[in-house]
Amino acid sequence: MFVGKSVVITGGGSGIGAALARGFAANGAYVCVCDLNEDAAHRIATDVNGVAVTCDVRCETDVQNLIETARKKFGDVDIFISNAGLAKPEPAHAASAANDVWQLNWEVHVMSHVYAARALLPTMIKRGNGHLVNVASAAGLLNQIGDAAYSATKHAAVSFAESLAISHNDDGIDISVVCPQYVATPLIKMSDDTVVSGSLLSADDAAHQILNGIVAKDFMILPHPQVADYCRFRGVDHASWLSGMKGLRRKFVRESETGELKDMHKFV
Repeated sequence: MFVGKSVVITGGGSGIGAALARGFAANGAYVCVCDLNEDAAHRIATDVNGVAVTCDVRCETDVQNLIETARKKFGDVDIFISNAGLAKPEPAHAASAANDVWQLNWEVHVMSHVYAARALLPTMIKRGNGHLVNVASAAGLLNQIGDAAYSATKHAAVSFAESLAISHNDDGIDISVVCPQYVATPLIKMSDDTVVSGSLLSADDAAHQILNGIVAKDFMILPHPQVADYCRFRGVDHASWLSGMKGLRRKFVRESETGELKDMHKFV
């Protein structure tokens, strides 16, 4: 279903990005794997017979060079997956993360998407096709307990994807934003062989659903479908939703203090 397509994936050296690289390649795509970790990028690129690029997505020049490398190797980029992300839980109150942590979240979760779109849109608009896929989070629709910087910037990522869709769907460009809950990846200190259950998905399961969403040209891709119900509840009764989230936070704090906390994904 992606035969002959040129695909670029940031954060492609592990987790969802690596699973997407394998999924695209298995379906006939040419894949450019980008990661800050050079060894990880090369390992996945070798697995999928693709090309590896070391790139810091906070740097616009790096993103431009990434796209140019992919163009030289595989032709114009058909699908760009802005997947790179990070998580640095706040040390105390909701404003306690240092300025550089807030700035890091902003650069990785928002500006990297802007840099990719800025570099790709002129060509995509000219040819009348292309697909930008911005990986955000359910935190960008709801919230993440204990990480205000992550939540705020993921909300911004969703908003930017909406702006892209509003402005450029009529140019023939497809826009998708991916908003998963917890997925077993290194981002949350879990490995690919983590045993998953309940609301915790494996990276392969998440990638499968994301690929289906891309084929369907869905704007909102929810690997955890229940997120749509949570969003509806939040929209209808925001006060009750906040009350529920405060209850989850109290339980999270209590279990953290007593050493009973084992599965953070219960609190998403």
